[in-house]
Amino acid sequence: MTINLKDFEQNAEYEVDYDADLKALQARLARLQVAHLCHKRRAVIVFEGWDAAGKGGAIKRLTAEWDPRYFEVFPIAAPSAEERARHFLWRFWTRLPAAGNIAVFDRSWYGRVLVERVEGFASEPEWRRGYDEINEFEAQQADSGTTIIKLFLHITQKEQDKRLRERLEDPWKRWKTGLDDYRNRARRQDYLEAMAEMFRRTDTRWAPWVAIDANDKKAARIAALKAVADRLEAFVPLEPPPLDPELARVAKAALGE
Repeated sequence: MTINLKDFEQNAEYEVDYDADLKALQARLARLQVAHLCHKRRAVIVFEGWDAAGKGGAIKRLTAEWDPRYFEVFPIAAPSAEERARHFLWRFWTRLPAAGNIAVFDRSWYGRVLVERVEGFASEPEWRRGYDEINEFEAQQADSGTTIIKLFLHITQKEQDKRLRERLEDPWKRWKTGLDDYRNRARRQDYLEAMAEMFRRTDTRWAPWVAIDANDKKAARIAALKAVADRLEAFVPLEPPPLDPELARVAKAALGE
């Protein structure tokens, strides 16, 4: 089913107990991270969305209770000269998680069919070829046992303008905005068209998109964390592994009965 971003503009406030629900979700996510570690499973979580949509805030709360040794967050910016000299997926291959680990991408390989398409950083044959290349890349990861989660945080132009204005007015938040935000804002319709085709071409059974109404920050964070938890839980055993007999023997000898 094609995702229509107009369906994610309700701006409904989170009216339940946000703090309690967030704490419960973070505890659930912490257990799921341990399950990935114990069972040597891998996961890749992709956050895409508009500038100022709240990707960073959602990631901060997603990882708050995770052991930092077994996950990594990758903020993806423009490729370096070394990265541009290779296939566009090369820099993402080098960041894929090891067994037991989770990788979180704040923006991702979808830049090929979004910003690189809209801003002309990729030729039309390159970004058109990108859909199949991305689907094959994600299928390879899924076939090798990696859980793929793709979230898109959507906000209206009105809400984006409000947040951009707040960033300008707060000296300690100005670092979060720049000229790129306004160049992208001016081409919103072009981005909407690119996003619509991205959803249509890359919403697959092995790596489906989850669109989130991010116009209310609290509601968006709860929705994002729940979407991640639900999908992680579907692909990792929740039973703890049995105690290693050798470890049990050595521990008994060292610690007694």
